Amino acid sequence: MAKATRQAFGEALAKLGEQHPEIVVLDADLSKSTKSDLFAKKFPGRFIEMGIAEANMIGTAAGLSFAGKLPFLCSFGCFLTGRYDTIRLSVAYSQANVRLIGTHSGIGIGDDGHSQMGLEDVALMRALPTMGVFQPMDARETELIMEYLVTTWTGPAYLRLTRQNLPDLFPANAKFEPLKLMEIRAATSPTVMLIGTGAGTAEAVGAAEKLQAQGISACVWNAHCLKPFDEETLFKTLAKNPSLKLIVTSEDHSVIGGLGSCVADALSKLSAHPSLIKVGIQDTFGESGDPAELYEKHGLSAGKIAERVSKQLKEM
Repeated sequence: MAKATRQAFGEALAKLGEQHPEIVVLDADLSKSTKSDLFAKKFPGRFIEMGIAEANMIGTAAGLSFAGKLPFLCSFGCFLTGRYDTIRLSVAYSQANVRLIGTHSGIGIGDDGHSQMGLEDVALMRALPTMGVFQPMDARETELIMEYLVTTWTGPAYLRLTRQNLPDLFPANAKFEPLKLMEIRAATSPTVMLIGTGAGTAEAVGAAEKLQAQGISACVWNAHCLKPFDEETLFKTLAKNPSLKLIVTSEDHSVIGGLGSCVADALSKLSAHPSLIKVGIQDTFGESGDPAELYEKHGLSAGKIAERVSKQLKEM
C-alpha cells in the first residue's frame, strides 16, 4: 500500500522507541506534519516540543547526544537546512550522534509552494564532513533505514522524507544492504541504467517500463544512501554491462549537489563511461501547484524521463 515516507518514519520511530529507551525526539512546532507526534503520544516524557526555534533545537539535540541519548530532531527539510551554520558547528564538527529528519522534500509537496520545498538540502548536507545522507524510496525501505540508524550508524545523519505517498517498490524477501545500491528492475543487455532516489525511484521505474515498450532495455537501481555513495557497485555494474550507453539519475532535488552529482563524481574517476543525464530541478526554485503537474513541467515524471532518454539515444 502506498504510503508517505514521513508516515513510515513516524510509525517506525514509535516502534523503535519501545526497545531503545535512549531515543528522544525533538520537533519545531510541526510534529503532526513530520509524524513525530506518533512518538510523542506514546512516549510523552521523551518528546520535547521546541517551538519555532530550529537552531535551539539543533543545539539541544547535540547536547542530549553527548549525555548518552539518541536524539531525532524533526522539521521540514528546508527549515532544518536553513539553520546550516548551527548544524555545521553543533552537529557535524562536533560529530554528535544526532539524527536530523527533513520532511516535505522536493516539489512533490505541491501546493505549499517554493518557501517550503527542500530542493537544496541534500547538497548542503552532503557537503558537511562526518554527515551521512539517506533517502528511502518507499515505506519498507524507510523502516529498514530507521533500524540501521538506531542500531548501527554512529555520528550525524540526515534522513530525507516525502509528504506525498510513494508506491511500494522494495522487492519482496530482498535483503537490505545498508549503504549499497539496490537493483530493483533487471534487464538483459541494458542500454540504459536508471538510478533513482526517494520519489525519483518510482519515476525511474515508470520510465523504464515506457522505454521497454519502445524496445529500449533499461535496468533500474535505487540509491538510499547519498553519502557515502556506493561507487563500488556502480563500477561493477558498468563493467558487467558493456551494452550500457546511458546513465540517468532521477531525483526530486536540484541537479546540483544531489544524486546526479554523486554519480558524476564517481564517473569522473573512470577513463571511459556511458553518457550521463541528470534528471532533477534545473537550478530554479519550485512553485505552488499539483504535484503531478509540477513533475511534468520540470521533467521529473516517468513520461518526460522516457522522452528525454529516447531523444538522447537517437542523437548518439
